[in-house]
Amino acid sequence: MGGRVFLAFCVSLTLPGAETQDSRGCAQWCPQNSSCVNATACRCNPGFSSFSEIITTPTETCDDINECATPSKVSCGRFSDCWNTEGSYDCMCSPGYEPVSGAKTFKNESENTCQDMTFSTWTPPPGVHSQMLSRFFDKVQDLGRDYKPGLANNTIQSILQALDELLEAPGDLETLPRLQQHCVASHLLDGLEDVLRGLSKNLSNGLSNFSFPAGTELSLEVQKQVDRSVTLRQNQAVMQLDWNLAQKSGDPGPSVVGLVSIPGMGKLLAEAPLVLETEKQVLLHETHQGLLQDGSPILLSDVISAFLSNNDTQNLSSPVTFTFSHRSVIPRQKVLCVFWEHGQNGCGHWATTGCSTMGTRDTSTICHCTHLSSFAVLMAHYDVQEEDPVLTVITYMGLSVSLLCLLLAALTFLLCKAIQNTSTSLHLQLSLCLFLAHLLFLVAIDQTGHKVLCSIIAGTLHYLYLAAFTWMLLEALYLFLTARNLTVVNYSSINRFMKKLMFPVGYGVPAVTVAISAASRPHLYGTPSRCWLQPEKGFIWGFLGPVCAIFSVNLVLFLVTLWILENRLSSLNSEVSTLRNTRMLAFKATAQLFILGCTWCLGILQVGPAARVMAYLFTIINSLQGVFIFLVYCLLSQQVRKQYGKWSKGIRKLKTESEMHTLSSSAKADTSKPSTVN
Repeated sequence: MGGRVFLAFCVSLTLPGAETQDSRGCAQWCPQNSSCVNATACRCNPGFSSFSEIITTPTETCDDINECATPSKVSCGRFSDCWNTEGSYDCMCSPGYEPVSGAKTFKNESENTCQDMTFSTWTPPPGVHSQMLSRFFDKVQDLGRDYKPGLANNTIQSILQALDELLEAPGDLETLPRLQQHCVASHLLDGLEDVLRGLSKNLSNGLSNFSFPAGTELSLEVQKQVDRSVTLRQNQAVMQLDWNLAQKSGDPGPSVVGLVSIPGMGKLLAEAPLVLETEKQVLLHETHQGLLQDGSPILLSDVISAFLSNNDTQNLSSPVTFTFSHRSVIPRQKVLCVFWEHGQNGCGHWATTGCSTMGTRDTSTICHCTHLSSFAVLMAHYDVQEEDPVLTVITYMGLSVSLLCLLLAALTFLLCKAIQNTSTSLHLQLSLCLFLAHLLFLVAIDQTGHKVLCSIIAGTLHYLYLAAFTWMLLEALYLFLTARNLTVVNYSSINRFMKKLMFPVGYGVPAVTVAISAASRPHLYGTPSRCWLQPEKGFIWGFLGPVCAIFSVNLVLFLVTLWILENRLSSLNSEVSTLRNTRMLAFKATAQLFILGCTWCLGILQVGPAARVMAYLFTIINSLQGVFIFLVYCLLSQQVRKQYGKWSKGIRKLKTESEMHTLSSSAKADTSKPSTVN
């Protein structure tokens, strides 16, 4: 009996994987990692497998099952890996991640608490050489090497402190070209967002606020999934959004919503370009004149960055609301909500896609955006010329009346032989130029649909108005020469001189000026709202320069003429016909100087508080130029009135003769009819 017990004990030692069973009901030959079923069969333990489920021969073995092999039936969750063990498996956090629960291993996704224990790789932008920037990234790298999840709060403060100091005193960053400064800003904004998103996941639940001396602020809220809206408030910005936007689908961990304000970033983003989407360009050009053409916008607000634990923020299901506090808006300027769009070259630009301006007050603006990035409020670089319906009505009515008067004046100068002389020729050319310029202005100034056509219209208007002012200069010169030669009975020398001079100067000088302007900058003819000269790069002075010069010369010639006339009047008989003609000439020239010179001077003076008053005066007087020319040079001329009387008598005579002829014809027709006797 003792021998049998000893034999059974020895067999059990040779089969350590087999469970100790009662030898009377169990097979003694079960392989390692198996259990006895009965006296003739065995089964592999959990985590092991054999060729058949029931083992009936001692030659079969139980092999370990690799639960982590592909395709795996085990789901460990994010930031974790599956590790096979003898008869089982373990889930462990991937390198760079640690479990928040403290447990080194776990069995399934529901037990996964792995979090990033490092922050994203953040290195200096390539091709930028700056000692200040290198020192900043050295600090970032030091913080990354020493980082532990429990130090997330301190690390966030250290990074933002370093950034705050860098932007407060950029040093050699300010000496970089503007494009490189924009690239640095783009790199800092993008990297900061990634770093803060990763670090904030290791913060405890709740609201956290950080602020720094130069104005940098960070507001964070970390929470489990909740069904409510969240509001983050800072000194210069407020963000409101639905908390569901922060939660990534299938992510059981806490969600993060963050808002960081970086006022110092504005130094690096100075003169950054703004690219408008096509639809918004069309809308703005329909409602505003001369908006955002080749000019850099002005940054009104602090630059802010918004981020969520959910990386997919390019097309949010509900808009995010931003309320910016900013500097006062300059009157008659356009305010836009924009975001920083990172470019493929590592730089970027301001854009408006997905962002709309909901309302603007003097020092605040509300924006809605359907994506997240870095945001700001911009102001158009120059005035928004909004349409004034009253000025529009005055302009079109005044110019229409002027066209009629200029046409009548031109016909008078052509047909009235009693007044035809050199002075009348000057009036005629001036009237023709103004007539064509006003007519083209009325019918084509708004024809901006075709760029080439609009440029041609702008160039033609430029030429016609310059020609009108040149003829005005010739008028002033002729007045001066006439006054200087009052004692000369024969003015043939003056007339010959003016006839040789006036046409080459009157039409040639404006043609040369326009040709030079068109050859140097043809693309500046025509704006998105008007077919006229663009104000950028001083191009408008191709018109204003000659106008100001002509007005100045005319004023000098006019004053000299008055001085000459005063001296002559004191020594000549006032009853002399030549003197009376000269007085009338001086009166007409005075009226013309006021009409054609002062009105455009009012146009230049449309700045400051009196801009609106000057605009009305300019529009009213300038649109009635033709009326005043017809009044002064036709209706106030005794010779012209006599000629009008003759024409009127001739017309009445023709009308009377026509009526008499009609009556005579009717009478003859009646007498020729046979009488009818009843």
